[in-house]
Amino acid sequence: MRSRSRAGAPSPSRLGGLLLHLALLVAAGVSLLPFAWLICAAFKRPEDLFSSVLLPWGHLDQLTLGNFITLFGTRAFGTWLLNSIFLASAQTVLVVTLSSLGGFALAKYRFRFRRLIIALMLATVLLPAQVLLPSLYELMERMGLVNTYAAVLAPNAISVLGMFLFWQAMRAVPDELLQAGRVDGCSEWRLWWSVALPMVRPMVGAFTLLSFLGAWNSFLWPQIVLQDENKYPLPLGLANLMGLQEYQSHYGLLMAATLLSVLPVVILFFALQKDFIAGLSSGAVKG
Repeated sequence: MRSRSRAGAPSPSRLGGLLLHLALLVAAGVSLLPFAWLICAAFKRPEDLFSSVLLPWGHLDQLTLGNFITLFGTRAFGTWLLNSIFLASAQTVLVVTLSSLGGFALAKYRFRFRRLIIALMLATVLLPAQVLLPSLYELMERMGLVNTYAAVLAPNAISVLGMFLFWQAMRAVPDELLQAGRVDGCSEWRLWWSVALPMVRPMVGAFTLLSFLGAWNSFLWPQIVLQDENKYPLPLGLANLMGLQEYQSHYGLLMAATLLSVLPVVILFFALQKDFIAGLSSGAVKG
């Protein structure tokens, strides 16, 4: 047979595939090792934290939930976690909705100065976000929104990159299908919601995951506009936790907090991984 040599050994192509998979498994194991250490460290006592690389297999009875109990009992960690869930979810809904609307308008409507508007939008991507922070803060202060969730959400509700991605994706929606919907009496809002969005579902999933991850990890802007500790999102709360003298050497507590902060993103990734991969692949093919 062609796939076997005369001695019955695997062919060079099959052997190369096996070696490639083995190399990928080793790389995946190395990449997951810090996460495995994080999980194990979250359940260890402070005195056992560096006694073993992962779990103390001979002393599993020494594992404890004390780090999590201390975390929720002595600090406002639960409040920070709920704040992050609310802010990240609200910002994701806003940015995905507005970006898809903008992309739909750019892809399916012809209006004056359309190309100029697209060029100006893309030019703003080259502008560092840090340059806008002083003017944004002054605007929030004049509007009386400092130390409110609205100040965190409003500046990040629009994403030029998101509109560009949806513009590219919605160009593949057939104009004939939209015209048929108009003939049947569909409004433009209904065409966007019921026709265009289902056809670009992979892009919706991919951009939802990217938006949630960006909002979940947001640190600089919330640090500028939020002053009340009870309104802090999780990144600010963790930074505040690490800055306290009493917790500087309590690595188990920090590992427990970090583990809980990672879990929502991991869960969302596994829920949207198919759409995420399909969305990135479709964008790469369209170029």
